[in-house]
Amino acid sequence: MVARSMTDPEELPAAGPPLPRILGNTGALVAAAPEATGALWRLAEPGRQLDANLVRVPPRGTIDAHAEPDLDVLLLVVSGDGTLGSAAGPHPVEPGTLVWLPHGSVRGVTAGAGGLSYVTVHRRRPGMQIQDRPPT
Repeated sequence: MVARSMTDPEELPAAGPPLPRILGNTGALVAAAPEATGALWRLAEPGRQLDANLVRVPPRGTIDAHAEPDLDVLLLVVSGDGTLGSAAGPHPVEPGTLVWLPHGSVRGVTAGAGGLSYVTVHRRRPGMQIQDRPPT
């Protein structure tokens, strides 16, 4: 499924200082597409300093162990249950579980029988920049 923004472009404020706004409801997004997996939503507002995603893992599905070398990540479970695997062992997770994943830490996720949905938040990665090739 293609991730979508919860913000309607018509709702964006005109010029001036940025304003807080409600982006949507994670429960409604999860319920709207019960069979969808992967990124159900991505933060896409212009000028942001953060990236965020709503991710759904299917029942008994896994996200293989991996490490994020550069960014700390917060993970908030919003529905379902499962297990967070780490070097310290498996940790059960359920709605409301808030996890800090420090950069460099190895982690994996296994969803329970009903699947698992969670939000991740981390500093936005800078965009790739094209540079001139150094003279040879």
